[in-house]
Amino acid sequence: ANGTVGAYAAGVPLDPAAPPVVLVHGWGGSFATTWERSGFTELLADAGCTVVGVDLLGHGTAPKPHDPDAYADLTTRVFDAMPDEPVDAIGFSLGAMTLLRAAIAQPHRFRRLVLAGIGRNVFERDDEATRRIIDAVEGNAATDDNTARLFAQYAADPANDPVALAAIMRRSPADPPTDEQLARVTCPVLVAVGDDDFVLPADRLVAALPDATFRPLRRTDHFATPESFAFIDAALEFIDAVPAWD
Repeated sequence: ANGTVGAYAAGVPLDPAAPPVVLVHGWGGSFATTWERSGFTELLADAGCTVVGVDLLGHGTAPKPHDPDAYADLTTRVFDAMPDEPVDAIGFSLGAMTLLRAAIAQPHRFRRLVLAGIGRNVFERDDEATRRIIDAVEGNAATDDNTARLFAQYAADPANDPVALAAIMRRSPADPPTDEQLARVTCPVLVAVGDDDFVLPADRLVAALPDATFRPLRRTDHFATPESFAFIDAALEFIDAVPAWD
């Protein structure tokens, strides 16, 4: 049985017989460019899942305000897209951060979480890296700053608004979650990070979550994560481990 692909984006009703899986992209991405383009949504649909795609504020089909304060809470669009029943949810980078915040706020809404491309950055803010990325998005990247230039390439996608993406980077940083807050996320969590990802290590995050498993992705950097076969296999395996619904 095939699930509904892009249920949120298409505005069609969810199939009550298909387990819902919420997909949340990273900074500079979208539901279409991160999950549909790679064929990930089709794999989930073939497994009988209803796919709920989210475009975070400032991305894809979502509004793109230029005021950094508008991005103080990115969980709103996630909750607006979610059905009432608990969901499995998969997020990459900013999307994983947003899902983690959502699960802390409303843990009963989630059955399983796959958090890809996050680790020490959950607890540590690198203001220097943020400044370099903003410079790159605005066309002022240093020629030898390859990471910042890769972020700039994301921002330069024709579907993106670079001013909005820079505003996201300029938003006031939220306080990092405490161990007590992370302890609220009692559902099973898979933390998947490439072995060449700048967010490593992820040990503190995994240790703070009550039921977390860490999966290293061999020969994978941050930007390659969503299309990595290792990530796709790990995420599908984790979701498929859930018993069939009645």
